[in-house]
Amino acid sequence: MAGQGRDENIGGVEPRSIILNLFAILVVVLMVAITAQVVCSFLDFNPIVVFDSSWPVLGGAVTLNSLLDFQWHLLAVIALLPAGIVWRMDRHVRVDFLYAQQSYRRKALVELTGHLLFTAPFLFLCLPAAWSFVVSAYTSGQGSRNDGLNDLFLIKSALPAGLGLLALVLVVDVVQKIREVRKP
Repeated sequence: MAGQGRDENIGGVEPRSIILNLFAILVVVLMVAITAQVVCSFLDFNPIVVFDSSWPVLGGAVTLNSLLDFQWHLLAVIALLPAGIVWRMDRHVRVDFLYAQQSYRRKALVELTGHLLFTAPFLFLCLPAAWSFVVSAYTSGQGSRNDGLNDLFLIKSALPAGLGLLALVLVVDVVQKIREVRKP
């Protein structure tokens, strides 16, 4: 892979695999947060931790609602941020039973067409809206209701970050597919 402009291996492991493993650890963190919320809810233990002063994102306490908010936001981060890496590693979902029997050049043409007809317009429409979503949350000082998480612009920034990474991967992939289609 190194001769093809891909990432070099570090100690026999690709950096992309390391990043994906870190996201896998976040799945475990998510499971721990879910378990903690279920146990604390069952025991009617709320707030869970109270601080002397307000903390960024958490506010003055860790509550059942902030744990619930954390779970949803962590799930969004886990789903959005590694998507570009998964795409670049060619591990994304597609209709392989139609795709698998095609020639290399035809596969590239199908992917290029899909990128230009579906992915590019989707990102073109969603990226500005996602950025506006974050700016609105920041300027309004948006926080969760009912003692949830504060500073939601930080969490909401995962949306334009994830979509931006997908847009970068799209550009690289479109250039690569154009080269593949042009090959004799």
